[in-house]
Formats: sequence, structure tokens, C-alpha cells
Amino acid sequence: MLQAYLPSDTQSLQVAIRRELYSFTLYRLLEAALLCLTVFAPVGMIFGQPRHPHLAAGIAIVYLIAAIALFFSGRRGQVNTQVWTGISLDILASTLATNALPNVGSGIAMMLLFNIGAAALFLPLRKGLMLAAIASVALALQLAWSYLTQEAINRPLIEIPMFALSYLAIATLTSLLGQQLRATAALAEHRGSQAANLAEVNELIIRRMRTGVLLVDGDGEIRLANEAALLHLGAAGEGRRMLATAAPALYARLRLWERDGTQDTTPLQLAQDLPEILPRFARMLAEGDQVLVFLDDAELASRRAESLTLATLGRFSASLAHEIRNPLAAISYATQLLEESQDINASDRRLLEIIYQQTRRMNGIVESVLGLARRERAQHEHLDLGEFARQFVAEYLQNHPLDNDTLDIKVAPGAFPCLADRRQLQQIVTVLVHNALVYGRMPGAPAHVSVHVYRDDKGAPVLDVQDRGPGIPETVAAQMFRPFFTTSSHGTGLGLYLAQEMCQANQAELQHIPLPAGGTCFRIRLTGVRAISTG
Repeated sequence: MLQAYLPSDTQSLQVAIRRELYSFTLYRLLEAALLCLTVFAPVGMIFGQPRHPHLAAGIAIVYLIAAIALFFSGRRGQVNTQVWTGISLDILASTLATNALPNVGSGIAMMLLFNIGAAALFLPLRKGLMLAAIASVALALQLAWSYLTQEAINRPLIEIPMFALSYLAIATLTSLLGQQLRATAALAEHRGSQAANLAEVNELIIRRMRTGVLLVDGDGEIRLANEAALLHLGAAGEGRRMLATAAPALYARLRLWERDGTQDTTPLQLAQDLPEILPRFARMLAEGDQVLVFLDDAELASRRAESLTLATLGRFSASLAHEIRNPLAAISYATQLLEESQDINASDRRLLEIIYQQTRRMNGIVESVLGLARRERAQHEHLDLGEFARQFVAEYLQNHPLDNDTLDIKVAPGAFPCLADRRQLQQIVTVLVHNALVYGRMPGAPAHVSVHVYRDDKGAPVLDVQDRGPGIPETVAAQMFRPFFTTSSHGTGLGLYLAQEMCQANQAELQHIPLPAGGTCFRIRLTGVRAISTG
């Protein structure tokens, strides 16, 4: 079957085969018309009178009608059926026409050669050879019939093996050629499909890239733009887009780059409500005038730079940890030795106790920062959040003189069990309370900071650190959890960032809540013990 040699999904190959079959049926129609011309037209007298005029007329008419039918039905139906029906008709008509018109028998046999070759083009080799053998046998039977009926024969017997050999040769050549053409067409279709799929994938990748991509020609017209670039251009990127009209500042940088070859790395904002971008330029071709413009989101670039900085900070902290721990260990050891002395009074002994506690806390902070840089897991333990808050406030008031500032605590009735790393949770609350005491005050007035422990609507334990200061502006609140962001000339910008990272390590949530009456609230929502155990 022909379908066994065709890929089921190569529609274009099927179309090509249908086109070849259409040409074959058109040639058959020409043969039928020529046979009718030989039988009915006066020009047919040149070839002599038919041996059987009625048989010749009937064959010519029937063959012409069948050829017309096959011509119009060649565009539908099974190709294999069309080929076998057509070649069977050709062999039968040629055999009968040779018997009725013996004077043109050699010409009819010669014309059948093309039919056999065309049919074998659509068939595998075995069936093509079988088709040539059938035609040869039909030609021999017609000759034998002529001998049996003792009709005059003016054709040499050598024609039979010559035509048979020709039929077998043409069937072999065209069948092999057909197989090669189908294999080549299938391979081309497969490669074309792969190229089309690759082009679609590339287009999808470019379209979905977070980096904006523009293709600008020598006249400054935007030829292509992906979705990210259109977002950066805004409404100015619609319709026929000239870069000078859509983004004048970007167009000026492009012309500067074309003239001097310099890349301006400062962020650029195309419109007031659009994010800042970092444009980069590259020529499409070395000698062409088309330029690729890459629009990187400045915020994403900044975050990548922050990630690199934090990675560098982590490596630096790891190398510095040994140098920090050595003096801390010496201070702690010296403090313990002083505490053993009998000559130290009670007030000095209390100071030594504070020194020892603070060295241990500083060592814990160093370990927390190193653990964060290495993304170590928090060491969870069962805590009562209310008891932890009371102990924290007591120790903070004892170790940090507040002068006129106040720090109080409010704990709702009941227990507040939770799982958290006590050391990291203490560092988080220390950062929040210290920021509230430093920044959460009205000008010229003392700070009033409150630590409040309660349960939220879902039953989760919550710790709030509230102040009565002027609050945090929205522009600052949107960036305050980013590393190295600070509004103080003395700060590092890592406090709130580390606090948020440690909250995430403890499966807790740190939020900034503006207070309606003025002031700021930082809320730590922890996961209760019951929720963890049943999850």
C-alpha cells in the first residue's frame, strides 16, 4: 500500500503526490483522445483500416469516458486505488487496441511504457515489477491470440522480450526514484517542521523574556518588539512606532551609541509611571543598519547586584568569623576569671555578668549571620511566645538604659506555644525594638515602644512591635526590606533584611502595618505548634 510509505502527518507530501497523480491522469486523457483521433478522424486512415472496426470504436469510446472519470476523481479517494484502477484500465485498453489496430500496435505498446513507469513511481518496487510483468504477459497473450486465430501478423516476435525488458527496467527505475523522492520529501518535511517548531520556540522565548527587545532600522522605526519592550514603551509603542516619538530619550542614547560607540549605563525612565530601564545596543549585522535594543529592568539588575553583594558578604563573613570569635572568646574567658575573684563587689560583679551575656549574644549574632549566608536551617524549639516576650523586655531594659524612652509589654491571657529558633527570634525582635526606639519618635519627644503578644483571627501567635512615631512613608516602606537600604547615615541597611530572612527561615511572616492613629507596627506571625503537628 502506498500509505505505508507515507508519513501520516506529512500533509504537504500528500499534496505533492496528488499533483503527480493529476498529471498522470491528464496524460491518460491525452492518450484516450489520440486513440479516438486514430479511430474516428480521417487522419486515422494513414495508419490503415482497423482489423476490427467495431471493437476499435468501442475501446476508444470506453477508454475516453474512463479516462475522463479518472481525471475528475484523481483529487479524492485512495491514491493506491486510483493508481491500480488507472493502470489496469491502461493495460486492458492497450491490449484490446493492439488486437483491433495491429498496424499501430508498436506505438500503443510504446505509449504504455510511460503509463507503467508513471504507475510504478507511486508503488514500491515489488508491486512495480509485478505491474510490468502483467503488462508483458498481456502483450504476449495478445500475440498468442493472433497466432491462434491465424490473423495476419506484421510484427516481429523480438518485440515481445524487448518491450517486456523495457517495462521491467522502467518500473524498476521509477519505483526506486519514487521511493527516494518520498524519503527526501519526508525528510524535508521533517526538517521543515523542526525548523518551524524551533522558530516558534525562539519567538516564544523572545516574546516571554523579561528583558525588552527592540529591532530598530536605520530610519529609527521599530520593526519588532517583544511584550516586555511594549510594557516599557507603554501607550507610545502602539501603531506605527518611530523610536524618536515613542521614547525620545532612548532614541538620543541610540544615536549617541551609533556616533561614538559609548554605552550610557545610567538608568532611564521612559515615562513617569514606568519602571526604570538600562538600555543596551547591538547591531543585527556587522555591516547592517538594524540595531537590537535590549531594555533591562533596572530594579532586576539592582537585585542581581544585591545578590552578588550578599554572596560576597557571606564569603567575607565566613573569613572574618574566626577573627571575631577569637577576641569574643578572650573577653568571655577573662570575664569568667574576674567573676571568680573574691575582691569584686556586687555592683561590679553585675557589670561582669552583663559583659559575659553580651559577648555570648554577639557570638550568637555572628553565628546567625553566618547561618543565613550559608542558608542553614533554623534550630526550632518549643517556645511560649508570651513568656519569651516578657523575658526579652526584661533583659533589654536591664542591658540598654532608655533614659526618658519607654518600653512596655502587653500579653493577652493564655499560653502562646510556637516553634522557633530562640536565638534568631531574639535577634529579630532586637532589631525591631531598636529601630522603633531610634526612628519611632516624634521630633523632640521621647520614644514610646510597646511589645504586644496575642492571637490573630486564625489562632496563630502574633508579636507586634509598635511605636508612636511619625510612621514610615510609602516610598520607604516599599524598599525597607531590601538589603543595604537605609535612610540613616550610620546604618548598614541589613537589619530589617536579616530580620525578614530569619523570619522566613522560621516559617514566620514579618509585616509592616501602618497605624491609623500614627506610628508604626511590625508584626511577626508565627506558626503555632498545633498547626505544625497536624500539617
